[in-house]
Amino acid sequence: MANRGPSYGLSREVQQKIDRQYDPELEQILVRWILAQCGGDVAQPAPGRDGFQQWLKDGTVLCRLINSLHPRGQGPVAKIQASAMAFKQMEQISQFLQAAERYGIAATDIFQTVDLWEGKNMACVQRTLMNLGSLAVAKGDGLFVGDPNWFPK
Repeated sequence: MANRGPSYGLSREVQQKIDRQYDPELEQILVRWILAQCGGDVAQPAPGRDGFQQWLKDGTVLCRLINSLHPRGQGPVAKIQASAMAFKQMEQISQFLQAAERYGIAATDIFQTVDLWEGKNMACVQRTLMNLGSLAVAKGDGLFVGDPNWFPK
């Protein structure tokens, strides 16, 4: 979490409640799907919430994922590049979120950039990715890669 000390009182209780919503089994399903969907372009993340967050934090994996759900050469994110600069990473996450909304994910089902970048609400990130996978399966356009049973109909 970005330069924040420990939280106390109500803030701590709220954060603990959010943290309990994170599902390690869902993380494994999402990692398997993203690796299958993106092919050999993406490295395996470290296990656990922090590893998952670090894997997605710069936005490159997310942008590759959303591009893989479109025909080759027609991906919504034209320029994907790894960067150590915070604003570039957040910009790529924002590009993914905009593309996901255009793909058909409801705006109310999309996480905020800081949820991922600061690791504050990784459960919300999981829900967005789960909705994206479900929508990709439902579209039936042949671009989904993986096991359709990973996602609810």
